[in-house]
Amino acid sequence: MNIVQTVKDRLSDLSKNEYKVAQQVLLDPEAIIHVSTATLAKQANVSEPTINRFCRRIGCKGFPDFKLQLAQQLAKGASYVNSQIDDDDNVSTVTDKIFSSTLSALANTQRTLDHAAIEKTISYLKDARKISFFGFGASASVAHDAQNKFARFTTPAIFSDDVLVQKVAALNSLPGDVIVCFSHTGRTKALCEIAQLGYDNQATVIGITAKGSPLAKYCHVVVSTEVPEDTDQYMPMASRIAQMVLIDAIVAGFALAQGEEIKQQLARVKAGLKDSRFPPQ
Repeated sequence: MNIVQTVKDRLSDLSKNEYKVAQQVLLDPEAIIHVSTATLAKQANVSEPTINRFCRRIGCKGFPDFKLQLAQQLAKGASYVNSQIDDDDNVSTVTDKIFSSTLSALANTQRTLDHAAIEKTISYLKDARKISFFGFGASASVAHDAQNKFARFTTPAIFSDDVLVQKVAALNSLPGDVIVCFSHTGRTKALCEIAQLGYDNQATVIGITAKGSPLAKYCHVVVSTEVPEDTDQYMPMASRIAQMVLIDAIVAGFALAQGEEIKQQLARVKAGLKDSRFPPQ
């Protein structure tokens, strides 16, 4: 069986601790082949019996059997597009798999969201003097989308995916400024350095990133989508969509926190953009 796909399909059936094990497996499947039960238990911060319960939950006899099946699957190779896609899939099958995996990722994100962190993020953004949205690669598209949404409000909001521009902005940041950094893995070195610059300048740094990551060390608030997507091996898909939905929730919360005045501002913006579209037929 496709052991990686089985783990993904069974995520909603796992206990809290079994889910932690699944995250470690999906984060780096190849590394799991070479670790012991004790090592994996330590990495996932669970007990060793939990490892065996997890393996039995997904249809294996135990951890050795799980590692054997995982090794056999990885030896066959995998698509660098998405872990669920097989080389002989047709367009219809590929489309169904992408939609299914994205819907599953959104459901898991909703289930594991830290609402207190989201509320804290909205509070910092509400009081911000200026907001900067930074990211690289696929995360840059999410950061740009966030800036596009916040451009409708009165708080100055900038976006850049240029490392030098980001560094200058971080170096010039002041207390009261908010820097929002996007990185699914939280391991992009340049972004970590920029977050540290902002942090050292006493700006508020918010990370839309993985908990416990190098980037998270320089963030005052971390909001994680908890999507177990291996972006080192596959193209980032579900994680990017989950981040965009998360931003939509933050934008909605930000607007509500502004009160009635912001509704009038948004109405003015909407009216001002009306002439940019052809009228509906």
